[in-house]
Amino acid sequence: MFVDFPFSLPSTIPDVEINGIAIDSRTVKPGNLFVAMRGRDSDGHAYIQKAIANGAAAVVGDREVGGFSVPYLQLEDARHSLTWLAAAFHGFPARKLTVIGITGTDGKTTTSNLLYKILIAAGIKAGMISTVNAVIGDEVLDTGFHVTTPDAHDVQRYLARMVDAGLTHVVLETTSHGWAQHRIDACEFDIAVVTNITHEHMDEHGGYENYRAAKARLFSSLEWTREKPQGNPRLAVINFDDKKSFDFLNDLIKTNKVNYGLGDGAEVRGVDIEYSPSGIHFTAVGRDFRVVTLSNLVGAYNVSNCLAALTSAVFGLGIDPQAASNGIASLEGIPGRMERIDMGQNFTAIVDFAHTPNALKVALEAGRTMTNKRVIAVFGSAGLRDKEKRRMMAETSAELADLTVLTAEDPRIESLDGILEEMAAGIRSRGGREGETFWRVPDRGEAIKFALKLAQVGDIVLSCGKGHEQSMCFGKTEYLWDDRTAMRAALADYLGVDGPKMPYLPSQDKKEEEWLKG
Repeated sequence: MFVDFPFSLPSTIPDVEINGIAIDSRTVKPGNLFVAMRGRDSDGHAYIQKAIANGAAAVVGDREVGGFSVPYLQLEDARHSLTWLAAAFHGFPARKLTVIGITGTDGKTTTSNLLYKILIAAGIKAGMISTVNAVIGDEVLDTGFHVTTPDAHDVQRYLARMVDAGLTHVVLETTSHGWAQHRIDACEFDIAVVTNITHEHMDEHGGYENYRAAKARLFSSLEWTREKPQGNPRLAVINFDDKKSFDFLNDLIKTNKVNYGLGDGAEVRGVDIEYSPSGIHFTAVGRDFRVVTLSNLVGAYNVSNCLAALTSAVFGLGIDPQAASNGIASLEGIPGRMERIDMGQNFTAIVDFAHTPNALKVALEAGRTMTNKRVIAVFGSAGLRDKEKRRMMAETSAELADLTVLTAEDPRIESLDGILEEMAAGIRSRGGREGETFWRVPDRGEAIKFALKLAQVGDIVLSCGKGHEQSMCFGKTEYLWDDRTAMRAALADYLGVDGPKMPYLPSQDKKEEEWLKG
């Protein structure tokens, strides 16, 4: 097979049979290729001997090291190389699929699920890879605890399994990390979709422009996708309303493009929008179609997500607008995205993934469309991550929520008290009064319980920031945690009924300095 790698290969390569690829020495199996990569906290080159002890048949890295009992191949960038090595190992599966990539700060998972449902409703054999799971036919695979885009070898393995299962299309959620680390360069996208590009990961990328550029690689990649036997639309779908990203991408994109939005001038526009606690109702208007659309999702931002999915399906894949609308209506909900938890209480309890300033803003605005009573927000901000958003999120809550409870969200090795003080300063700067309009409750379980005690008939309690995630990091340890389980446990305690036990966090019974030490 001819392999078109975007990097130089040595003149001689050892003739070694490889039966799999691993990037963690602990998961290496006999006959695997171990790819040693440099990360933020560790260097895979330090674990080469362990990988060999576990049976690695060969090793790839990008440091000048040697003296191993198996062949070692030094390349310029091991992480970038992994993408193409994995694609080649699996026979370049993306070339046998129509690949739709979705990126953005907020709404990626929702839009991915909407588009997947549209494809299924249209009778297309489709799979999906998102930050929540990978769906291959009837099989649903968990993609991890704190995961963005899965690692390159996992992505290619999922794609290969989809080909083997007879699927023809895949919806692939992509992140800025995934693009910056070249995890998805070999996915050969046919359609690229953006939801929005707002404030997030500034610490990782060094500023908004770099963050936006990382996401823009999805659209640039349309130009290097090879022609495919099944066709190659090379279509870019961009958000007309998100002006900071729209103007940039509109100038950048060299392939076919179409935009969607709520504002005048959008090529596919949402009009006649009605909101209710049970969903949204709107009409999607395109160049030559007008289709009434119903969705079980809530909030104005989900009208945009629906439009993004519908536009991609109609203009990129030729799906009938009514069939696309039917697909949207078939999505009942998404785990951890404005997910309602009902145990018979006389107010609404919701768990949402909102962990960025914009996501929190639209979640709180959605809450306003669901009640004429109070909105109570519970959220934190992660340690060792973009510190600027701590104050921004707190300011947003001060302006849009009636009451705010600040709590833990993956403090890692940072001081939780310090994080909460930064957030409290943001609320105070917008007129918040501690003990009256906002509170600090470090333990997340207790914070949710406290918020429920504040709730009155018809109020909405929104626990934001964790959503579908299955763990929370204190010190350097990931503790099993699910906000939905925590909300059910808190509601059971509030109502005096049977329910699950509150998940354990070290903040329940340890002083901060103890769990900071791990």
